Amino acid sequence: MKKWLTFLLMAMLALVLAACTANKDAGKEPDEKTDPAPETEEGEGNEETGSGEKILYLNNGEEPTSFDPSIGFNAVSWSALNNIMEGLTRLDEDHKAVEATAEKIDISDDGLTYTFTIRENAKWSNGDPVVAGDFVFAWKHMLNPETASPAAFLAYFIDGAEAYNTGEGSADDIAIEAKDEKTFVVTLTSPNEAFLNIITNPSFFPINEKVATADPTWHTEAATFVGNGPFKLSAWDHDVSFEFEKNEHYWDAAAVKLDKVHWAMVNDSTTSYQMYQSNELDVSGVPSELADQLKDSDELRIDDQAGLYFYRFNTSMEPFQNKKIRRAFGLAVDRDEIVNFVTKNGEKPARGFVTYGFIGPDGKEFRESVGDLVSYDPEEAKRLLEEGMKEEGYTELPEITLSYNTSESHQNIAIALQSKFKEVLGVDAKLQNVEGGVFLSEQKEFKYQMSRSSFLHDYADPVNALESFITGSSMNRTTWSNPDYDKLITDIKNETDENKRWELLQQADKLLMEEMPVFPLYFYNQTTLEKPGVSGILRHPVGYVDLKYADKN
Repeated sequence: MKKWLTFLLMAMLALVLAACTANKDAGKEPDEKTDPAPETEEGEGNEETGSGEKILYLNNGEEPTSFDPSIGFNAVSWSALNNIMEGLTRLDEDHKAVEATAEKIDISDDGLTYTFTIRENAKWSNGDPVVAGDFVFAWKHMLNPETASPAAFLAYFIDGAEAYNTGEGSADDIAIEAKDEKTFVVTLTSPNEAFLNIITNPSFFPINEKVATADPTWHTEAATFVGNGPFKLSAWDHDVSFEFEKNEHYWDAAAVKLDKVHWAMVNDSTTSYQMYQSNELDVSGVPSELADQLKDSDELRIDDQAGLYFYRFNTSMEPFQNKKIRRAFGLAVDRDEIVNFVTKNGEKPARGFVTYGFIGPDGKEFRESVGDLVSYDPEEAKRLLEEGMKEEGYTELPEITLSYNTSESHQNIAIALQSKFKEVLGVDAKLQNVEGGVFLSEQKEFKYQMSRSSFLHDYADPVNALESFITGSSMNRTTWSNPDYDKLITDIKNETDENKRWELLQQADKLLMEEMPVFPLYFYNQTTLEKPGVSGILRHPVGYVDLKYADKN
């Protein structure tokens, strides 16, 4: 108990320090699709201006990774991209994929060929018509090996896509075609019921070919950015804020109620909340230290979200090449303490990698069917550490460093892990805090021994989370490779019998947690404070913040 009280005091001190040092870089969460959505607190707001314009004030947490839809593959880019650009389909209020830039979708009897008819009045923010060739250009750009898009794997179900992306085929072999200016045809390798949902991901948004060809840096500044969404990018003060205006050229502009959306970039939850209190933000996350106080607030809303917060091991870096040592650290973590005393936002502890919210063909919840695959077990953790050290010939464990990107919440969680590793394993782990953009880049380069991460689903299927850890995946970032696991994921994608497929998915979750190149901490929810008068913001369990129907009175 004394050790836990010591941890709480350390966490409180960290909160005070974080609040005192907040700056324009506040808010770093460029993780893989990662990142927790909770990090990119989607919102914040302000009073109306004297002009009578409806301006919504939100917080993006940090600088978007990129507004090139092929590169901005994470939470800090998605919410913005989903409102300044639009794909063939869009998620509706029931979280279903419906026609968007495409007004009509025809599917062949064998489920392999999709023909999209693009709306005649679909236009870019500069007035150009959106044409089928813009989709061909964008999707080939995403799959081009030189683009190095972290989202490319999502398109591998398209015939010829994987071969081109891996350097074994050509762009001409990808089965996408502009039959004419308004007809876009796609052929898949096998039927995929999730296809229309998958292409709501910003990675499948079109790019104005004429603009991008003339200026490859078109997406880096507001003055050159051209989108086709409900809003247009009107201002961008890098690392400080950006702003949207209603896009008068959007095909459904009549449905858009807001005049402007202003996004701050503040990653400190206490500062964000203070801005919310002073009406500088219309939406805010809930600081963990105020969670109990605000849990009954009329302004609090809790939405489901498919994703999780976890840590990665670098399995090529000592001592985590040893599975038993990896498991020892994973079992030394008390996830209930994390959610009850650190994050305090009502999250569910994660005892497997696949989140709640996926119902199998048997009508049962995936997570409940598989059960707990990793839990707090101090004695087993000690035993595994001892055995692993003997296997490696260690008389002393190599120095352990936990790396995380700048954020008050990341810091508090890292302190909690540090405390548990000392208490259970007797390990004095060091903490390393790294600026967000640098952190993501270096994590991809395998420079960290143990590093925090997050995952948000791109589409509503367990395989989306599990496929991240196949050999060579840009989402893997652990160097872990297992041929049995790779085969499981391949079999899952080719299996047409839903019952058999569900069994394979469960096997994959079990194998991942047994090998433990990663250890999960908690599953996300979306806990936000929203000002009275704000309405219509869509937050999808699997998807992105949608402001198309948002309003502010």
